[in-house]
Amino acid sequence: MRAFNWRKGMSDNSAIEWTDATWNPVTGCTKITAGCDNCYAERFSERFRGVEGHPFENGFDLTLRPLRLDQPRGWKRPRMIFVNSMSDLFHKEVPFDYIDKVFETMEECDWHTFQVLTKRSSRMRDYLLRRYSDRPAPKHIWCGVSVENSRGRSRIAHLREAPAAIRFLSIEPLIGATGDLDLRGIHWVIAGGESGPNARVMHIDWAREVRDECRRQDVPFFFKQWGGFRPKSGGRMLDGEEWNEFPCLKTGVA
Repeated sequence: MRAFNWRKGMSDNSAIEWTDATWNPVTGCTKITAGCDNCYAERFSERFRGVEGHPFENGFDLTLRPLRLDQPRGWKRPRMIFVNSMSDLFHKEVPFDYIDKVFETMEECDWHTFQVLTKRSSRMRDYLLRRYSDRPAPKHIWCGVSVENSRGRSRIAHLREAPAAIRFLSIEPLIGATGDLDLRGIHWVIAGGESGPNARVMHIDWAREVRDECRRQDVPFFFKQWGGFRPKSGGRMLDGEEWNEFPCLKTGVA
């Protein structure tokens, strides 16, 4: 990530094409799917394990970072902020009272747009159902799930059951065919290949399948990258075109 401040756990000029900034009130995670096998965040963090005084002195061990909870309040210019690019907010070891504090910051900072992405889809669904049981979900907090192949499609059903103004899918790294995608209640789909020294190849038919489902079901599609040794190795063109669609910000809960 470009301009990543490893001491503060943030980037105000993210190299991730679909966001402006990153905010990490939690770091570290554990692997739960094949999509986690070559995790870039783990690879970055583990480089510093044992380096005394470094924020990643404990490598990729799950760590709450309460001193970072207020960071978005200090960003006065509106940004699109990817929450926990170096972790998963809904990891089972992140207490709900800490998740409450993250959501309190997001709710207060309504001049930003927050993008919360998880593989723990049922835990996120259950949390959102409780938090927004008696009020609408804020329109500036987008919630998404990762889907790396057909085995991850159950997360889409969980997401559809969650109250969120914008529900999105991150189909990255796309390591296998997704098969039929039911995109009812989904407002945005991102797709992309894996990057890093052990990157698995994304077949063009898998990417086309996702794009064509989005077009058929009228869902905005964003093609992030082909991937390779470096994120930019293969470029961003799919069938000679860049796909940079974003959801309509006026969309309500479907």
